[in-house]
Order: sequence, then C-alpha cells, then structure tokens
Amino acid sequence: MSPESAAGKPCVRGLRITVWDVLGWLGAGMTEAEILDQHPDLEKDDFLAIYQYAPECGRKAKIG
Repeated sequence: MSPESAAGKPCVRGLRITVWDVLGWLGAGMTEAEILDQHPDLEKDDFLAIYQYAPECGRKAKIG
C-alpha cells in the first residue's frame, strides 16, 4: 500500500483508490468481481494485499 497518494491515506499500488474505498465497497455488498469491473486498474491480487494491510492498521490504531 502506498500512503503518498490521496492525502496520506493508504492507496492500492499508487492508484488513487484507497484501501478504505475498497473495504467500503465490499462492506456495501459489492463483490470483488463487481469492483474489478468498475475499476479496471485494480487487479485480483490487490484484494489480498488489502486484506493483509487492513488488520495491521487496526492493530496500530490508538483508541482514546
């Protein structure tokens, strides 16, 4: 994930698509195939990277 793009938010392979965008689409019920159809710059392997990256962010988050 690349934190340089999108105002410091972690992006997929330097694209302007953030990890949180993709997770939000999945949470809204889109399938990986639907996301890939709508965002052809994404690749199937990007989902694995997102799924590995997101929990790391959660572990590092400070609450309170």
